[in-house]
Amino acid sequence: SKRVRTRLTFTLSLSDPHVSTNGSRRLPTLNGHTLDVSVTGLALIVPAIRIGEHYLAGADRKLYVKLDLPGGPVEMKVVSVRYEDMEDGSGYLIGARILEISDADRTSFEKYILAADSRE
Repeated sequence: SKRVRTRLTFTLSLSDPHVSTNGSRRLPTLNGHTLDVSVTGLALIVPAIRIGEHYLAGADRKLYVKLDLPGGPVEMKVVSVRYEDMEDGSGYLIGARILEISDADRTSFEKYILAADSRE
């Protein structure tokens, strides 16, 4: 899918924010921004490659992303497919494929991509 370069802020977590944790403590979140987006995936820039002792990249690591679009946030579950150090030392780039996104959030996300692509 065509990638659109755009800087959108997001909050990332390792636990699904919509599932009750039955009193267990939630894992902390990490804030970052995108490098680019497409209808099938995201390039995420994060300041650290771990949350606590949990790596964000690796074999089928599922991540929950709340992406801040101009029209309001969208939430999705993604899987990391690769990562690398940023050359300038500003953090890590995680390439992620979208696994799950609600129909309403997908519509908002795709509208944003189309609008951003027409501005390029």
